[in-house]
Amino acid sequence: MLEIENLTRRYMTRTAVDNVSLTLEAGRTYALLGPNGSGKTTLMKMIAGLTRPTSGTIRFEGEPVGVKTKSRIAYMPTENYFYSYMTIADAGKYYADFFRDFQPEKFREMLARMELRPKDKIRQLSSGMSAKVRLALTLSRDAKLMMFDEPLNGVDILTRAQVVDEIVRNREAGRTMLISTHLVDELDPHIDSAIYMKNGVIALAGSREELSRQGTLTELYLKIYGAEGHENA
Repeated sequence: MLEIENLTRRYMTRTAVDNVSLTLEAGRTYALLGPNGSGKTTLMKMIAGLTRPTSGTIRFEGEPVGVKTKSRIAYMPTENYFYSYMTIADAGKYYADFFRDFQPEKFREMLARMELRPKDKIRQLSSGMSAKVRLALTLSRDAKLMMFDEPLNGVDILTRAQVVDEIVRNREAGRTMLISTHLVDELDPHIDSAIYMKNGVIALAGSREELSRQGTLTELYLKIYGAEGHENA
């Protein structure tokens, strides 16, 4: 489904992603793991077509990532990207205008489940509620690849559970999920494969079955990142 070959992204003197090659299969849920600054966000933004690689290639369903593939890839960023005047309902209308695959009824149902009021202004929401709005917008698209950048970051335990439940609920047949996080335990029961990034490279990757021979996801995380990973977790 997604093929990445020798992908590199440099910013001045810093290399954020360094010669990464990776294949994602359709219908699987992937955890993209690593502490802050490991290259996860840069990798996802290149897949989403928001950041251009310095070198290397990304192909989605056989064609280079670009304008055409954006209609089949949904991406939830960590930062808020809404205008200050926007209510939650306004954000839904914006997505409906921008993405043909956006499903307004599904969006309304998700808001109700997560106890979000459409008339509330997004800039006045807590970080957890704002994260739930971004999640609902992303999951209301009918995309084949869905990417979530640190959806559990900065939210309380109850909100984390809601976020994970909604992601799991939307793992439909043939849909691929890529979830970046440094909070391993919450996602552990739900993933098919894990990718560990460190300093812009892939330190370890494999299916749950393959990785389980070396330890649990948390044990591998601590082994790869040591004190650095523990501080961010």
